[in-house]
Amino acid sequence: MRLLLDTHLLVWACLEDNKLSSEARRLILDDSNEIHYSAMAMLEVAIKHEKYPDRMAISAPDLMEYAAECGFYDTPLEERHTFLLDTLQRPDGAPPHHDPFDRVMICQAKAEGMLFLTHDAMLPYYQEPCVYYV
Repeated sequence: MRLLLDTHLLVWACLEDNKLSSEARRLILDDSNEIHYSAMAMLEVAIKHEKYPDRMAISAPDLMEYAAECGFYDTPLEERHTFLLDTLQRPDGAPPHHDPFDRVMICQAKAEGMLFLTHDAMLPYYQEPCVYYV
């Protein structure tokens, strides 16, 4: 199975952080799964590291190096991924979600036939089959 990691899961997996759930760890370590990260995750880390280095202690170049060492695959952003943004819907009454990085990564997973692993409780509200909360 091809898995696309949300930014926080990518950081936690690469840094072997205890915040990574046992289910996420199991899926990432399963040799039958192909683990991917998004160019959008790197952009998000770069922006957050520059703005809040105390909260995002790792830089994007360092994270990319760790991801390569882990054997993870880069998923570049393509125009066709952004064409799916208008297909994302949230039901009435769902809490608002304003994170453009998450929205684009969901679209990447959707377009590429990947499962998008996240620990963000806001993302299952999109009710996309590709979003998997761990």
